[in-house]
Amino acid sequence: MTAKQKSLAVLLAVICAVALAQKSPGVDIAVVVHPDTPITNLSMAEVRKVFLGDRQYWSTNVPVVLLIRAPVARERNVVLKTIYQMSDAQFKQYWIAKIFRAESASAPKVVYSNDMASELVSAIPGAIAFIDLREVRRGAKIVRVDGKLPGEPGYQLR
Repeated sequence: MTAKQKSLAVLLAVICAVALAQKSPGVDIAVVVHPDTPITNLSMAEVRKVFLGDRQYWSTNVPVVLLIRAPVARERNVVLKTIYQMSDAQFKQYWIAKIFRAESASAPKVVYSNDMASELVSAIPGAIAFIDLREVRRGAKIVRVDGKLPGEPGYQLR
C-alpha cells in the first residue's frame, strides 16, 4: 500500500467515525447504573455533581465509578455539552487538576462502546454510565433524571 493509499484509508476511517458518532441526534441518552446502586431518580444538578466527581459514594461502602464514552462518541458529546458544560479539552484539564489536587483518585474510566459500558455497569458495583437508549440492555437499571425516563417529554439528555 502506498503512502497516498494509506492516507486515503485513514481519511475514510475518520469520516466514517464522525458519521457514526453523529447518527440519530434525536435519540435519548439513558443514565444507567449497577443494579444494586441505591438510587432510582436524580435531579440534573445531582447528575452533574456525580459526574464532576463531587459525589464520590452512593452509600458508605459503595463508591461511584464513572464510565464515559471515548472521544468522538455521540454519548460523550451529549454528556460534555449537557452535564459537564465543557469542551473535550476543558474536560481533560478539569480531571487532571482534580487528581493533582487529590480531590479524586482517578478520572472517569473510558469505554469504547455502549456494549462495553453496559457490560461494565452490570459488573462493577457503583458504576454509572450514559448509554444510547436503543442500546440499553434488557433488565438494565435506568435512572430517572428530574423524574423523567428517556423517551418521555421533557427528558433533557438527547
